[in-house]
Amino acid sequence: MWRAWFAGDRAALERLIPDETVAIESGNNNWSNRQTILDGSAQFAKSGGKLVKLEFPKTEIQVYGPTAIVYSNYSYDLEQGGQRSTHAGWVTEIFVNRKGQWVNPGWHMDNGK
Repeated sequence: MWRAWFAGDRAALERLIPDETVAIESGNNNWSNRQTILDGSAQFAKSGGKLVKLEFPKTEIQVYGPTAIVYSNYSYDLEQGGQRSTHAGWVTEIFVNRKGQWVNPGWHMDNGK
């Protein structure tokens, strides 16, 4: 999911993100929906930005039937316009298994600041 977003892989994102998705992004007061997420991915890819590093140093998963809740610490490095930046925090993601395919209908990210 994360790699698909940074790569601008719309086909993968359309498979992974259902219509009813709600996402709370770190540093953004507006909640995102599927279209906002797809548009953000396309804009990042169009800008020439690159994902240099992606790590989840700690992850815990709870599974309840067809639903999984994933709690993670994350860290990623981006390169944009010759500048490198590091982003880190924690995220809670919801995954639901629909007809054998795991989809990601929601998450809450926080940078801890």
